[in-house]
Amino acid sequence: TELIRAGYDTLVEAGYQPESAYFETLHEVKLIVDFIYEAGIAGMRYSISTTAEYGDLTRGPRIVTDETRAEMKRILTEIQDGTFANEWIEENRNGLPNYKRLVEEGKEHPIEAVGAELRAMMPWITAGKQDVTEASGGDVK
Repeated sequence: TELIRAGYDTLVEAGYQPESAYFETLHEVKLIVDFIYEAGIAGMRYSISTTAEYGDLTRGPRIVTDETRAEMKRILTEIQDGTFANEWIEENRNGLPNYKRLVEEGKEHPIEAVGAELRAMMPWITAGKQDVTEASGGDVK
């Protein structure tokens, strides 16, 4: 989600309309993930334009750098050695202050309002599905 929000912010800060930024960075994620799910990464690349494929092949490694990979290894170590679990236990013992703050900050990101407006114009997305409030019994984070 952080990569999606960062992409959205980058486009909006560069002058793109928020609606266009939403479609480019969030809405089309399902299409790409479905391609990967159904046919793997190579199948996804076959299914997209050669321009998009070239961008994936040449720009993706500039986003996921050696520094990113090193941080991923550090985070995995935190999971493996119990640091993450202990942090989460302590967060719960303290009433979840950081968690609640981060959840609220996420809800307040501009991509959420733009997405809600656009999805309201796409009834086929929710046709026949419960909304998150109904599905959770009214307990939405």
